[in-house]
Amino acid sequence: PGSGKTMLAKRLPSILPDMTLAEALETTKIHSVVGLLDGKPLIATRPFRYPHHTISDAGLVGGGTIPRPGEVSLAHNGVLFLDELPEFKRNVLEVMRQPLEDGNITVSRAMGSINYPANFMLVAAMNPCPCGFFSDPQKECNCTPLQIQRYRSKVSGPLLDRIDIQVEVPGLRYQELASKDAGESSDVIRMRVNTARSIQLQRFEKTKVHANAQMGTREIKRFCAVKEDAEKLLETAINKLGLSARAYSRVLKVGRTIADLAGAENLEASHIAEAIQYRSLDRRM
Repeated sequence: PGSGKTMLAKRLPSILPDMTLAEALETTKIHSVVGLLDGKPLIATRPFRYPHHTISDAGLVGGGTIPRPGEVSLAHNGVLFLDELPEFKRNVLEVMRQPLEDGNITVSRAMGSINYPANFMLVAAMNPCPCGFFSDPQKECNCTPLQIQRYRSKVSGPLLDRIDIQVEVPGLRYQELASKDAGESSDVIRMRVNTARSIQLQRFEKTKVHANAQMGTREIKRFCAVKEDAEKLLETAINKLGLSARAYSRVLKVGRTIADLAGAENLEASHIAEAIQYRSLDRRM
């Protein structure tokens, strides 16, 4: 609690790649259906949707007598942020599994069935336990193992399996809070991200794939080939962590993106090792 999870999530759109004209038109159409354009002729910035944990499944994926787009579609080409993830109803979270996999959502009602695009980046935040201080070196956790298990089990394994990067955000010390070091600006980071996106656009030229996250089995085999040392690292991780086939492919995709950000042509063991360490909840849940 108070370590900056929500702030980090809200800053994320500022470092995402610039929207293409096609993405801007798609996003504008969806917001136009719901009447959220506010007089804007075109939405040129990536949307950031932040629904409350009391939202219904219809509010999240879409619904109504005449099917309207939900939050997953309003976040198309942008970010959907779910704060306090375990507080959302289980059935609400589970309906996200299809759009996370397919990039679209089909809303069926008596009036008809409509397919809305829903290719969004899911960002979620949760505490390590009900009180929030499990594994905190400064404050004592008063939760029992059963309470911690119940709290974490509110988020299903299949949903966690679809989250590529899982990072623990530790509490900040005074020296870090009072530091005058401004760090990198969003503009500098976005330049690096745009460079990596340009590499991916060239890589997938003349295909329907635009980014590493959209790679299928064929593209993974072609562009995520690893050497023997990286292969052994993957084998050890899968055997010890019990990673699923989906997690295996997602580790390769994240590793390929890490290599692109570093400007590396080949996928090295160091890139795979970094991608594996981002599966922290696979190691603990």
